[in-house]
Amino acid sequence: MRFSHAIFETKTLVLAGATLVTVAIGGIVELVPLFTIETTIERVSGMRPYSPLELMGRDIYIREGCYLCHSQQIRPMRDEVERYGHYSLAAESMYDHPFQWGSKRTGPDLARVGGKYSNEWHVAHLVQPKSVVPESIMPAYGFLLERPLDYRRIEKTLKAQQVIGVPYSDEMAANAKADLTAQTDPEADTAGLAARYPKAVIADFDGNRARVTEMDALVAYLQMMGTLVKFTDVKPADLKQ
Repeated sequence: MRFSHAIFETKTLVLAGATLVTVAIGGIVELVPLFTIETTIERVSGMRPYSPLELMGRDIYIREGCYLCHSQQIRPMRDEVERYGHYSLAAESMYDHPFQWGSKRTGPDLARVGGKYSNEWHVAHLVQPKSVVPESIMPAYGFLLERPLDYRRIEKTLKAQQVIGVPYSDEMAANAKADLTAQTDPEADTAGLAARYPKAVIADFDGNRARVTEMDALVAYLQMMGTLVKFTDVKPADLKQ
């Protein structure tokens, strides 16, 4: 028996109903897995939400389009691992909204850039890329040194992150401003910051203690990448649990 499409081509209501059913099935297939997302991401020790300064640095990273040239996803292939380090884990992006995996590399992958260079190197590179990488075609971002970081709404930002599932506590939100400024001052009392955000790099990132700049935030974010997980303790068998 041959099936005729005439009924769909001549009956508007039938076509509309069939379209609705098709879209509904597609929506269900896409949405249902989201309710089981917690069971599909492998858990690794060390992962934590971004510190307030790192979070604002990430926002600047996205604002300036850094993700367009730098991916944060090391593929599990020999050449990738030998060049950049341990392949990326899904858990490393579990607090990213949106994630920064990327699909294009004009510059190197940055998933493991944290601690690879000094703060001074990062500042010099951002101010004038060719001064440290002569063949670089990256634009200069020296203006970040002149822009004070506007963190007046950082407490509300953390609370907004809570709504979308990032496990910031009320204590973290209440101390957001204090933690942000403490991270840029090595002489400050950073005990609370260290307890809330283990392995947070504490430094005068841009060399200017007089104020917190966008450069401070961006470098703090870069110095955190790939430093939270101890990859020597990660075994394939652990990721299946």
